[in-house]
Amino acid sequence: MTMHKIGRVSVEAMLEDLRTLVEVESPSRDLDALRASAKAVAGVIESRLGGQAVLVESEAGPHVHWSAGGDPKVLILGHHDTVFPLGTLERRPFMVEDGHATGPGVFDMLGGLVQAIHGLAALEDRSGVEILVTADEEVGSRSSRALIEERALACGAVLVMEGAADGGALKTGRKGCGTFEVSVAGRASHAGLEPAAGVNALVEAAHQVLDIAALGRPDIGTTVTPTVASAGTLDNVVPAEATVIVDVRVESAGEKERIEAAFAALAPHIDQAEIRVQGAVGRPPMPESASAELFAVATRLLPEVEGKAVGGGSDGNFTAALGVPTLDGLGAVGGGAHADHEYLVVDVMAERANLVAGLVNAIQDA
Repeated sequence: MTMHKIGRVSVEAMLEDLRTLVEVESPSRDLDALRASAKAVAGVIESRLGGQAVLVESEAGPHVHWSAGGDPKVLILGHHDTVFPLGTLERRPFMVEDGHATGPGVFDMLGGLVQAIHGLAALEDRSGVEILVTADEEVGSRSSRALIEERALACGAVLVMEGAADGGALKTGRKGCGTFEVSVAGRASHAGLEPAAGVNALVEAAHQVLDIAALGRPDIGTTVTPTVASAGTLDNVVPAEATVIVDVRVESAGEKERIEAAFAALAPHIDQAEIRVQGAVGRPPMPESASAELFAVATRLLPEVEGKAVGGGSDGNFTAALGVPTLDGLGAVGGGAHADHEYLVVDVMAERANLVAGLVNAIQDA
């Protein structure tokens, strides 16, 4: 494995850029906030790497795309949207204290973006490198998926800058994941005067919840979890409508197909009740075979690093499903994704930036 020279990365400069990004709040679906965030991401990329970062407009907000030029060889993949509503920053400002950086989005996944940018900046040769930072990963990547897949196929290798797994492990496999919404239509009636004239959507939904929960196969990694339910209007009215939302995680394409078919086949238990199902396993599974080649390179560069298969999904699921070698969890080491205690470990920022640089080097020379 031929390695070109990698320069020194500055933790102080990385923290400066991380503060810049964290202090531009970017909740998913807030188009004005995401426009400001995309400009901030583009500004950091251009200031550290030169060239032009292009804003790719979409109905979900601008995606940011940068290319070093040359034949495409590796795609650095991330997102700039976060789950935190506007105003979170005021309550939980960016801080660096006791070896941790905190603030909305530091771990998921602004820290990873900054580390990747600085790792690339330390390379003498950045030819063939592209960066894609999307605006809608946290809400399903519907507007960005086609662009992600296009650039992944063009480049042939993908490094995903999502936060590391527990203990700093890289994410070598991910479950496929999706959300289903099961809507039940019944018929309202007076619960006291003529309950039999109604069709109780809540009772039907209760039957459906039991049927749905029975679809899980945790022994082979398939979890089917009803998470949110709503029904009824008043305490003396037979409910005419009910809704159940279900979280699904699968490890194989076969289980994706089985679960989708089972939801499509759901049938009512109560006469005259009607059922409508929306949803799918939108992110296909990322098999560990997709990361094997790149993970082997990572372990040569950083022998102590571990790999773990995890339950959550990312945009790496899409690229792995195309057969493009994909390694995930290369971003920040820390924890608390989507929570108020979210944090990034400062001491390993340089190590992770250098890992990205080393991987890019190896892919360029392959």
